[in-house]
Amino acid sequence: MKKKIAIFYCKRIKDHTCIACAKCYKGAAMKAGEFARHDEDIEIVGMTDCGDCPGLFMPRSKMVMDMLDGMDRKPDAIHLGTCVKLACEHGECPLKPDELKLKVEAKFNIPLIIGTHDYT
Repeated sequence: MKKKIAIFYCKRIKDHTCIACAKCYKGAAMKAGEFARHDEDIEIVGMTDCGDCPGLFMPRSKMVMDMLDGMDRKPDAIHLGTCVKLACEHGECPLKPDELKLKVEAKFNIPLIIGTHDYT
């Protein structure tokens, strides 16, 4: 059985530092970085942006989760892209990953994993 994963990337960084999310796709296929925590094979069931600034992640994630659930593709976990993690650490991203993790896990009852690949 495959582990269904949804990935949220930074709307402002995508296609500037990583074209076409190629690093996330490679990381998932190779089970590298934060993808290594999954014992099962990984199936990416959705990939979308964070909702943009100033921190519109929660309404965006609800819309995505509703759509995936309606397609019988509900993810087993959500990964917050490495690009979002870096934007929070080194940029001016308003998201607070540790607080977001608590909100997402309470709302959707699935884990939010901070980060995807470890490629720079």
